[in-house]
Amino acid sequence: MACFERASPALKHILLQLYRADKPVAVEHNLHEFGSLQYHIQSYVSEAHHVYLSISTPILSTGSSILYGFPQYTIETVKGICHEVVQIVEPAKTGYQLTLKLDFSKIPRKKDAVKIITDISSVQAVILSSQLKELLKNVNDEEISEGTYKPIKLVYHPNEPFYVVKQPAKLTVVFPIRFKEHSDIVIAKAFFQELVDVGNSGVCARAPPCYWSPIPPPELRGESMKDLSTNGGFVSFEISARHIEGKKLDKTVWNLLNFNALVKYHVKCTKGFVQRRMRSRLQSLVEALQHTGMEEDNNIRKVKGRRGVKKLIKFTRNTILRKRWNLTKKIKRLRSRIRIRGFKKFQRRWLRLPSFSSVMSYQKLEKL
Repeated sequence: MACFERASPALKHILLQLYRADKPVAVEHNLHEFGSLQYHIQSYVSEAHHVYLSISTPILSTGSSILYGFPQYTIETVKGICHEVVQIVEPAKTGYQLTLKLDFSKIPRKKDAVKIITDISSVQAVILSSQLKELLKNVNDEEISEGTYKPIKLVYHPNEPFYVVKQPAKLTVVFPIRFKEHSDIVIAKAFFQELVDVGNSGVCARAPPCYWSPIPPPELRGESMKDLSTNGGFVSFEISARHIEGKKLDKTVWNLLNFNALVKYHVKCTKGFVQRRMRSRLQSLVEALQHTGMEEDNNIRKVKGRRGVKKLIKFTRNTILRKRWNLTKKIKRLRSRIRIRGFKKFQRRWLRLPSFSSVMSYQKLEKL
């Protein structure tokens, strides 16, 4: 299941256990999270205060270029999480893109320890956010001044690209939505319409305006038909300057990166809720039918006996139906001959066989 928090809960839990351990322990954990994200945590008894954290994550890249390693600005951003505690190990562990050496001896034994470990657990969010920030900074300003707002195609998951269009007063982020099942499309469209209505209302005036369209927006003209062929439409967000001020920048970037995962999570939860309600409704109907059948089977008639003692006679369902509707007489009536009133009179008058007289006459011969 997708995790929408910046800090990984499982990674944070393991690091806190190692930090609070009374004595050095040798452990090795492998974590797999949503989006092909992998963590490898390892500690040794010989190195009492050191923990090695290796990370393998999909890299955000443009549609024209595919990155296989972290750029320098991303490495510097990771070092800035807590430069006294975090140290990058070169080369990284085999099969991973980045390996960090954590020195727990330099973490203060106070409330700040939980905050520092939480920041370390959000290293994957820091990596992706820094990449998106740098890609937005490197947009050619000459194209913007000339009025040609060329969209930037960004790929985080292989089949889920999204586009960023940088304009003088705002950023437009467009998400093409694709689903495999028709039921997912129906639920997602209802979710998008509700999202547009709520996002454009006065209650969410500070949130970025949201738009949904079944056809590509004008900003994506000229893009390939393969990327614009969707069955769930296009969702657009308009990001203004007030949405990326100060600490809002990291939150906005993280929410944009996880929008596709949020939509899939909502669709999955909605289908699960509908199925639970259907099963619950079916169970209530079955119980109602069983309760009705038990009442009929337990129908008891009180009969007074010879000595004045009331006897209880139990009748089965077939007996009750036979006595209530008198099915035996009805069946015999159906088997009997069908009678039509006035049919005999009609038969005597119109269906009587005519009598024919012979043309040749015969004469009886007498004995000689």
